[in-house]
Amino acid sequence: MNLPFLFAKRYLFSKKSVNAINIISSISVIGVMVSSAALIILLSSFNGMEQLILSMYSKFAPELKIEPKTGKLFDPENIVLNNLKKDSNVLHYTEVLQEKVLLQYANRQFIANIKGVSPESLSKKLGENIIVNGEYQLMRDSTVLAVLGASVQANLGIPMQNSDEKIQVYSPRKGVRNLSNPAEEFNIRSINPGGVLRYQQDFDNLIITPISFAKEVLGEYNRVSSIEFYLQDGVDVKLFEQTLQQKLGSNLVVKNREEQNPTLYKNVRVERWVVFFILTLISVIAIFNIVGSLTMLVLDKQKDMTILKSLGGDNNLIQRIFFFEGLMIAVIGCVLGLLIGGLFNYIQSTYGLIRVEDGANTIIDSYPMVSSWTDYILVFITITGISGLVSYFSARVSVKELNKLKTTD
Repeated sequence: MNLPFLFAKRYLFSKKSVNAINIISSISVIGVMVSSAALIILLSSFNGMEQLILSMYSKFAPELKIEPKTGKLFDPENIVLNNLKKDSNVLHYTEVLQEKVLLQYANRQFIANIKGVSPESLSKKLGENIIVNGEYQLMRDSTVLAVLGASVQANLGIPMQNSDEKIQVYSPRKGVRNLSNPAEEFNIRSINPGGVLRYQQDFDNLIITPISFAKEVLGEYNRVSSIEFYLQDGVDVKLFEQTLQQKLGSNLVVKNREEQNPTLYKNVRVERWVVFFILTLISVIAIFNIVGSLTMLVLDKQKDMTILKSLGGDNNLIQRIFFFEGLMIAVIGCVLGLLIGGLFNYIQSTYGLIRVEDGANTIIDSYPMVSSWTDYILVFITITGISGLVSYFSARVSVKELNKLKTTD
């Protein structure tokens, strides 16, 4: 067995001549343990929040979306898109026409984005998760309905119960100018409010209507803004996206959820690593307790080192003894910290001990925690790696200082 490791293990668990050394070693273990637990809890909490944010976004964003590479509108009538409608891998398919419009309800006005979709493309199962008031449908018998974003409903002051008044939708007519009667410069249509979407920042100013209604308001009967669709379970989204992009050519672009909103995904990931880096720097301070522990231990074991040198041991052997000592402190503290962090994550995700304040958030009751085995490996490598470097340089410096003391004596 490795001789330096045997010495290090003996020194770590044996009683020292000075009790303060035992206390300092214990503090070093506790410091590494707390740092490791804090890091794994932090990463798990960010995993939970990332999963929550992206799952909320995915309820509103389509799985795949086709947009024009240049411009805002395109003609959806081509062979590839017609075949896509009939593809057995496609679950929901809809053409989308989207543009800014002016809304008026009673005496209030609000500029919103009208989004026309096929009424049959709305998923009832999806609607139950994102509707907070009313119904998630665009047609009731022969009546045309609109699903409103939370800001639209709030700014127009639309009551969803017992409301017979319709929303007036205004859109400028292209190429029409009438100074004598400005009202003729607009397409004006009215629609009944049907439901209100759950708050979601990127979709908060939407008014979702049947695409036929949106075409009438915007005066666009042959072109659309995009095509949105969902795939059947089990279909490889990435492969499907690549194959479809090749068929469509360069004029149209196929985007998955991340490509539709790259800023959201980037921010979520960047924030996670920035906070991890900051907490790692704070952890270094706790890890430096190992320096004090090794320095005290070197002074305590001067006689042992003298005997070891008389038996043929050199400075490299002595340095490795104290290096392993510091590394063992780091490994024990890190493993204990990961176990405590994992236990905390399990308790929080199962029982929700730390809850969100009442009224602060209506989406979740407690902070979500999602553990990942890659995070445990990352924390273990980070903590033990830093501790190993600290232990190596600390052992080297301490042994040099010890030799100076002997030379002086």
